[in-house]
Amino acid sequence: MRTTLQPRRHGATRGATLVEVVIFIVVISIAVSSILGLLSLAVGHSGDPLVIRQSLAAAESLMQEIMSQPYTAKDPDDPTVDEAIGPEAGEARGSSSKPLDNVNDYDGLVLNGISNADGTAIAGLEQYNATVSVQPTALGGIAASEGVLVSVTVTGPGGVAVTLSGYRARYAP
Repeated sequence: MRTTLQPRRHGATRGATLVEVVIFIVVISIAVSSILGLLSLAVGHSGDPLVIRQSLAAAESLMQEIMSQPYTAKDPDDPTVDEAIGPEAGEARGSSSKPLDNVNDYDGLVLNGISNADGTAIAGLEQYNATVSVQPTALGGIAASEGVLVSVTVTGPGGVAVTLSGYRARYAP
């Protein structure tokens, strides 16, 4: 018995052409670059919540300091002097001899670097700045001459700003 070898006939070859491989590489590279772009954006802004949180904490602290002061018609140091918006001569935040002693004394306060009420700089907050505005405003049935709007704005690194506002009504003496 004799067998003859005949060449095997193959069907269509399986695999990818060069064009298909190039298209696959282009599609995958676009997908990878899109994902890396999103990750880069997320990492680039991951510090923003910290800056916002620190700005908010500094603004809350300063607002609490201001609102804990009296808001009276007469100067607490000299009951014969009528209070006006802004600090009296010689008064300064952190001063042991003439501190700010009324809500309206804080109008126009600017802090370059956040500090405690006694003027001690707070480490790590040197790049934060704060401004305070105290403006007369009417509060429902209370006249504008008897109420104020206190606004505290703290600006952190990168220009991230947080503003808190609060109202205060005058009481006697």
